[in-house]
Formats: sequence, C-alpha cells, structure tokens
Amino acid sequence: MGEVVNAIVAVAVIFFIFRWATSGSSSPNDERRSAAAALGFRPKPVTQEMVNHVHAVFPDIPPDNIRFDLLRTGSVELTSNKILERGFLEAPPAAYYTVYPPAEAPVPQPSSGSRPASASSTSSSTKQPSLIERYSLHDRLEGVVSASEIEVGGKAKWEDTAEKREASLQERKAQMILAARQRMLAQRQKESASE
Repeated sequence: MGEVVNAIVAVAVIFFIFRWATSGSSSPNDERRSAAAALGFRPKPVTQEMVNHVHAVFPDIPPDNIRFDLLRTGSVELTSNKILERGFLEAPPAAYYTVYPPAEAPVPQPSSGSRPASASSTSSSTKQPSLIERYSLHDRLEGVVSASEIEVGGKAKWEDTAEKREASLQERKAQMILAARQRMLAQRQKESASE
C-alpha cells in the first residue's frame, strides 16, 4: 500500500514539474490561443509581404482590413477575389486591434505631375509598362477618334473554339483599354480647359 502512494506522489510531482517547465516555452501557442479567442477564429500566418502585395493591387483598401481578411483566409488570391467580387473588405472588429496594433498609414506618393526630378529619375528604371505597351496597341491609337466610336461592353458571342474565344477576349480587352484612354484624355482636356 505504501509503494502505491509513493508512486502516485512521484507521478504527481513529475507532472507538475513538467507542466511548470513547459509553461514558459509555449508563449507563441498562448499568443495564438489568445488571438483565436479574441478574433473568434484561428488566425492563419500572414506576412507583411502578403499585405503589401494586396495593398499594391488595391490601394484604396486599408491595410488593417487586408490583414484581417488574410488572417481568415491565409491566401492572397482568396482575399483579392473577395475584393473583386464585393468591391470592399469588412473592417476588423475592435478585438482585432487588441491583438494586432493599427498599421501605420502608408505615405502617399506624389502624382506623376508633381514629382521632383530626382524621384522621377530613380523611378524611371522601375517604371511599369502602360497597358498600351503591354497589349501592343500603338498601331490602333491613330485610328481612334472618340470614345463613342469604340464599342465596349455588351455580351460577347460564344465562339466555337478556345482560340476564337481567346481572340475575342483579347479584342474586348483592347477595346476597353482604348476607350478608357480616350475617356482619360477627354477628362484631361476638360480640366485643362477649365483652368
């Protein structure tokens, strides 16, 4: 009988020593548990690069909204699709800010017209190609007179083969790009005329 009591006491002591020793090393797990308790779901790992990538594509969406949705989905693609479908991301709840402090607002970049010379020279090496350059529409710029002449939108006719469907899609993209360019030029003319 005495040996059984000694064995039970020894197991209890070992259990409490093990629990005490491992309680200090489980702080990342405790943070995850507290984040899951505060947010109501288990957050997925999110890097700042993921937030920056989505924010670069959708600059009008606040970074905190992006991070909150990425914590739910864990995927840049799913978050981007949600923005494309809805047009917005819901704001995080107040509990989010207890776990993740608010992100600093990004410094707005000056528009291309008001750039200093040094900034324009450094950014010219990393300048992204325009849509006109990307889709090789230079030859079609001379033929476009006004935005009303470009037929944009409407339903596309379903083509028989994948090649014809792809060509139709490319043509619709080209028409949309040219129409958007014409609207932008017309707007700039109105603005310059009103000044």
